[in-house]
Amino acid sequence: MRKTRHQTTAVRDTHGATTGVSERPFGRGLWSMALTEMWERYSFYGLQGILSFYLLYAVTEGGLAVDPSVAAGIVGAYGGTVYLCQILGAWLGDRLVSPQHMVLYGAVVITCGHIVLAFAPGLVGLGAGLLCIVAGTGALKTNITSIVGFVLDQNPDGRHRDAGFSYFYMAINIGAVAGPLTTGLVQSEVGFHYGFALAAVGMGAALVQYVASMKHLPERARTVNNPLPAGRRPFVVMAGVAFLAAVGAAVATGVLRAENLSTVVTIAALVAAAAYFLTMTTSSAVSGDERRRVLGYLPLFLASGVYFGFLFQKFTAISILITERIDLHVGGWRFPVAWITTVSPLALVLVIPLVARMWNTLGERQPGPVTKVAIGLVQIGCAYLFLLVISEATGHARIPLVLILLFMMAAGSSEVFVGPIGLSLATRIGPEKFTSQMVGLNFLTLALGSSLSGQLGQLFTVIDNTSYFALTAVCGIVLGLALLAARGPLQRLLRTGLEH
Repeated sequence: MRKTRHQTTAVRDTHGATTGVSERPFGRGLWSMALTEMWERYSFYGLQGILSFYLLYAVTEGGLAVDPSVAAGIVGAYGGTVYLCQILGAWLGDRLVSPQHMVLYGAVVITCGHIVLAFAPGLVGLGAGLLCIVAGTGALKTNITSIVGFVLDQNPDGRHRDAGFSYFYMAINIGAVAGPLTTGLVQSEVGFHYGFALAAVGMGAALVQYVASMKHLPERARTVNNPLPAGRRPFVVMAGVAFLAAVGAAVATGVLRAENLSTVVTIAALVAAAAYFLTMTTSSAVSGDERRRVLGYLPLFLASGVYFGFLFQKFTAISILITERIDLHVGGWRFPVAWITTVSPLALVLVIPLVARMWNTLGERQPGPVTKVAIGLVQIGCAYLFLLVISEATGHARIPLVLILLFMMAAGSSEVFVGPIGLSLATRIGPEKFTSQMVGLNFLTLALGSSLSGQLGQLFTVIDNTSYFALTAVCGIVLGLALLAARGPLQRLLRTGLEH
């Protein structure tokens, strides 16, 4: 009798015909990872929300008084390097260390980085803290996304996959909203380093949540997917040491400077992406169907990189605009500056449940991933068109706070058509032997976008607002329409060899 009851429960849990699994199709693992990622993003964006202003503000206001062009380059390069390092994290999670342990080690290193930022002053403290966060996030991000993919693979109904990733993405952005709201208020009231300390508390919560949830993860999370032969491991160590030595030499000789960091990271992201695409399309371990899916993803990769370049300008060009032209006073109260950029993920959090429900309702009638990304590009292009109009209408006067908040809402909500769709697609179409690395390739769109936003921020400092916003708006809309026109053949390539 016990065996029969157990089997009945398994059937009911799998198919959901009588237990309502269709109402709870994701299971405990997804929500555990979502909560971990929420707290990690709380700390990451809690820092990101005040980082630009820490660089831009005068020393008397607690900042470092860095030139706006240099500040944009540093912020863009930092964000780009965070995502660029996720390639290494993805490779390690596939070849040397299980995804479960990569996430754990990454969380510990990130926590250390935030603690350094909270207590170490000046550029030295900033550099040391950011380096820890770069390394730790590289280990954590792709591997936790792979784990979410493993959890969702346990549900045989593929129609729920985009919705599952949308809810995971919603948790990410709840953290992205709450982080800058709280650190921004603390920074405004008592200072930047107290804001950094609060981000450290958030990362500590992420670490505790993850350790508590590890026992609920699928067995695949504890397995190295494609182990590296022991004889090749010394070469990996030597390559790592050589790379660090080369970076150190470039910094010491002045080849690598704050002013050109974004350019270097952009080039590195493109080179890394090219290497990944080349490896996956030429490897003997990749089937013909898998190869065609990877090639179909290439245009989406480039389009998504440009999209995130436009979106992440909230940390570069738009941050400069805020410090120079936005009226932050509401009566006798000064609106916390970090709260403005928070509106972007807040709009996304509010719209995700509606869109996820729409994808679930439409089922197989929903638009394909190419169409969704195209919609996101057109929407963010229209947001910059709105910014062009209000910039022209106000001339050289201060721009009212409410107008920049409306822009942030329009730009931020467009991410629902790009971010979660890219995550879902990467875990679905990737070659079997390159699961984590395909997720790493998807995160390269963020590396490319972040470093591109740094270069765009530097461009913003040397041309007039009208030309800049017009260029951004036209590029977004035209690229989106071009992608929409090519959706048929691209979506056929992405579906090659897949049942659903």
